[in-house]
Amino acid sequence: METDIPAATAPSGPKLERRRIREFTKGKPVVAVLLGGAGLLLAASMAVVFTRWLISLAFMQDFLNTYPGEAHLPEGVPVGIPAWLAWQHFFNIFLMVLIIRSGLQVRAEKRPPSYWSPRWNPARKISINLWFHQTLDVLWIVNGAVFAVLLFVTGQWMRVLPTTWEVFPNALSAAVQYLSLNWPTENGWVNYNSLQVLAYFTTIFVAAPLAVITGVRMSGVWPKNAKALNKAYPVEWARAVHFPVMLYFVTFIIVHVALVFATGALRNLNHMYAAQGSTDPSAYAANWTGFWILFASMAIIMAGWAAARPLILSGLARAFGKVSSR
Repeated sequence: METDIPAATAPSGPKLERRRIREFTKGKPVVAVLLGGAGLLLAASMAVVFTRWLISLAFMQDFLNTYPGEAHLPEGVPVGIPAWLAWQHFFNIFLMVLIIRSGLQVRAEKRPPSYWSPRWNPARKISINLWFHQTLDVLWIVNGAVFAVLLFVTGQWMRVLPTTWEVFPNALSAAVQYLSLNWPTENGWVNYNSLQVLAYFTTIFVAAPLAVITGVRMSGVWPKNAKALNKAYPVEWARAVHFPVMLYFVTFIIVHVALVFATGALRNLNHMYAAQGSTDPSAYAANWTGFWILFASMAIIMAGWAAARPLILSGLARAFGKVSSR
């Protein structure tokens, strides 16, 4: 049988085999994503069905009655979310989004668009994206230090730090209730459920310090000639921990945002952004103040995302050092 492809241009041997492989694998990633999504949906549905059957059993009913999902708070815990905490919440997410973006750029870049070097050490050059990432890190650390001080000075720490062992069985209870889609009644204005407490505790007091410690080890401020110190804390350890910590933050943000909108968006947004709330767990704020503050904050974050490009970053970096193309 004759072929339509001229003999001089018809692929043969390895070239023909590579073309066949490309044609065979074309569209496979899409199929894999669809099949993976369907598998996750099926697994989630089965988990929900199993959990709903589980909580219908007598011993689980007793467990849920004993541990409703939130632990008692100590005496003197402040009620509500102060304005400084609402501001910290916005500034933190603004920095986190740009830190994650710049971190992924640094991880993926092969040839930086430009380089930055400090005035006091022109021989030390880093990519402009790494300069931006580390500058954001410094701002995030300063913001975190202010947050930690205010957290303990105002007593807000008692809302996000486990103060009793009852937090753990209550966290399990809250997780079971979430998984059964019969979500626990909560009012973050007064008391977070125990699963939230553990998540906030892990984020503030475990993940954030790990991000700082590993980030400092990989940065230029770490003493490179301190052999004993470098041997005790190898940079490979920092790299092995830093990226998974970033993945934790991404996962936390996704789950956090999903639950904010799924468990009473207006009420939660008024708590978090407008510092407005009620001691009544069934009360939903009728106004849209928190939503519009969120809308404005998202506009600022998108503007920051759009502005974080080499031309603008180079202009900013020149104020703190020297920028060169190589």
